[in-house]
Amino acid sequence: MNLERIFERIKSGVVRWTPDFVKRAFARIPRVQIHLSRRQQIAGGVLLLLVAGGLLWLWLRPRPEIVVLPVVEVEPVTTQDVNIYGEYVGRIRAQQFVEIRARVEGYLEKMLFAEGTYIQKGQTLFVIDPRLYRARANKAAAQLNKARALETKAKRDLDRIRPLYEQNAASQLDLDNAVATYESAAADVVVCEADLTQAEMTLGYTTVQSPIAGYISERHVDIGTLVGPGGQSLLATVVKSDTVRVDFSMTALDYLRSKERNVNLGQKDTARKWNPYITVTLADGSQYPYRGLVDFADPQVDPQTGTFSVRAEMANPDHILLPGQFTTVKLLLDVREDAVVVPTKAVVIEKGGAYIFVVRPDSVVEKRFIETGPEIGNNIVVERGLAPREDIVIEGYHKLSHGMRVEPVTAGSRTGTRDEEAEPEQ
Repeated sequence: MNLERIFERIKSGVVRWTPDFVKRAFARIPRVQIHLSRRQQIAGGVLLLLVAGGLLWLWLRPRPEIVVLPVVEVEPVTTQDVNIYGEYVGRIRAQQFVEIRARVEGYLEKMLFAEGTYIQKGQTLFVIDPRLYRARANKAAAQLNKARALETKAKRDLDRIRPLYEQNAASQLDLDNAVATYESAAADVVVCEADLTQAEMTLGYTTVQSPIAGYISERHVDIGTLVGPGGQSLLATVVKSDTVRVDFSMTALDYLRSKERNVNLGQKDTARKWNPYITVTLADGSQYPYRGLVDFADPQVDPQTGTFSVRAEMANPDHILLPGQFTTVKLLLDVREDAVVVPTKAVVIEKGGAYIFVVRPDSVVEKRFIETGPEIGNNIVVERGLAPREDIVIEGYHKLSHGMRVEPVTAGSRTGTRDEEAEPEQ
């Protein structure tokens, strides 16, 4: 049985492929004897060794490593006009702040307002027990009436004495006494009128009114409390905050920069003409919609702090700004034209300074130290170290080093994130 018939029987399933079957099948294959000379045997052995050595070299030879370049997101350096602001801590102050105090002593009878509400000028706020002061006013009025009656009598006596004196029916002494009595009575009338005016004013002080329109605070005393000179005189406070004042301090250097900018814009070079605008940032980070105008600058600099006081006035129609509130004040100091601006996230800051990764045209990274300027939102001004239109790394720079080759992609074009380390080229 030859090999072809054996394989046909295996294929058709007549026989099964077992070790015993394989042994019997190969026993029937006729043996072929090849007679080689000794030279041919040596040549064959050498050839076999060469083939085996080649196979071993192919198996053990070092395989070339695949270089995986890190993918980095790049963005070209741009230039733009940048507004340079000075930032200061400001404190809001009401345009008017009035303390409502008791001017006369007495027990507090009434409170005629709701705390924290808006009140009008002249509105009655408190009433102090007026009985004592009304009695004094009535007494002063009665004394005035008495003085006027005496004045009237003295005037009639004088009018009777004068004709008699002219007829030599009365002496000079009688005339002088009548004149003195009349003038004294007239003076008493003036004194009593003043006493009555004072008593009426004191009586009026028992009704406490607001001298301005504005928001009133909570009361400082309760009904029934003894108030006035011998007791608690402060009853409440009223603030007018339709317009507020913002107090802050700035350095002399910032003042000079801002003033120089005003001069460059054609304004007169005098301190009194320095009236820049300010903006206010609220505690929640939002921008206050109204601008303020600087209307006062202290002419003296504090030698201990190197700053001076500045005051600005700004509208507050919605009463968003509250007296005593702290805010961030921004004042325009300069406008930097064609400034180099990069995203703040691209700048790495360490002890040695700030640096940024620049991708050269050959896709090789350069670690370049830069000098940074002010921050503008999410960007930062670069004073030195970068040129416009250079490509900088904004994402994926955490595992980069100087001289490394990378695969740059433009911002927004990455479809996935590859966080792989760069390996040296072979």
